Amino acid sequence: MTTTAFEEPVREASTGAPAREPRRRAGRIRRVGLPYLLLLPALVLELLVHLVPMVIGVVMSFKELTQFYIRDWSSAPWSGLGNYKVSVDFDAPVGQALLHSFLVTVGFTLLSVGLCWLIGTAAAVFMQDTFRGRGLLRALFLVPYALPVYAAVITWVFMFQHDNGLVNHVLHDQLHLSDKPSFWLLGDNSFYALLTVSVWKGWPFAFLIVMAGLQNIPKELYEAAALDGAGMWQRIRRITLPSLRPVNQVLVLVLFLWTFNDFNTPYVLFGRAAPEAADIVSVHIYQASFVTWNFGTGSAMSVLLLLFLLVVTGGYLWLTSRGRRTTRG
Repeated sequence: MTTTAFEEPVREASTGAPAREPRRRAGRIRRVGLPYLLLLPALVLELLVHLVPMVIGVVMSFKELTQFYIRDWSSAPWSGLGNYKVSVDFDAPVGQALLHSFLVTVGFTLLSVGLCWLIGTAAAVFMQDTFRGRGLLRALFLVPYALPVYAAVITWVFMFQHDNGLVNHVLHDQLHLSDKPSFWLLGDNSFYALLTVSVWKGWPFAFLIVMAGLQNIPKELYEAAALDGAGMWQRIRRITLPSLRPVNQVLVLVLFLWTFNDFNTPYVLFGRAAPEAADIVSVHIYQASFVTWNFGTGSAMSVLLLLFLLVVTGGYLWLTSRGRRTTRG
């Protein structure tokens, strides 16, 4: 039986279809898997840089790791929950010092985050109006955020000097607000010095985020409110703040985590031994680990700090998501 010219291409097509299907499937797998393959090196480095030290720190918190076992920390005796019991024993000196540091950090963080948000929001709202020199002023506002932390904080150290610092020169010599020059890096004033540097360094970030969020608010809303007779404060309260709620929820959380964990600012400002009034928990854990050489207790404090931040973050996200669902409902 002879095969017609019409039947031959049909047979070739029918026999070639199964061969093309695996090639299509392999090409689809390559397209889908390529992004994950490109992300694999970054994921491996992230695990090595963050996860592995975190796991080692948790293991160290269960050991009596002191300076006698530095050469081989794995040979340190197992203490179980002993380091945690010492850290949370608020009747003992170690626990009392940790509790005091924690309370100082909470107060410092709340004040710093609140002031950063308030100043950043006010500056962002002010910069929405068009005026001459607005671009230059925006750039100047971002200078504290762009400067390296160490260079900026060291500059503040010189400004807070007792004898020839700029702060005392302005407050005492020029404005005559104090009877004598103050010691800003010692005693109770150290808390206000740390708060000043933290707010100065952090509010430009809030300004940048809020300013970006304001770009998504339609100007027609403000125009309609102005036609209805709404004043500036009414427009801010009724339009600006509700529209910025999703942005502010993320901003406040990021500022809280950054400020509560900040180590560079107090360490550069005060050195290894921070004053009692500015005994931030990050520096306190450093002192418990590298000054007293009790790495087991320091690791336990670090784990407790991590658990606290996880609980606060989880509770904050749950409350904000619940608020969004209630608003939508």
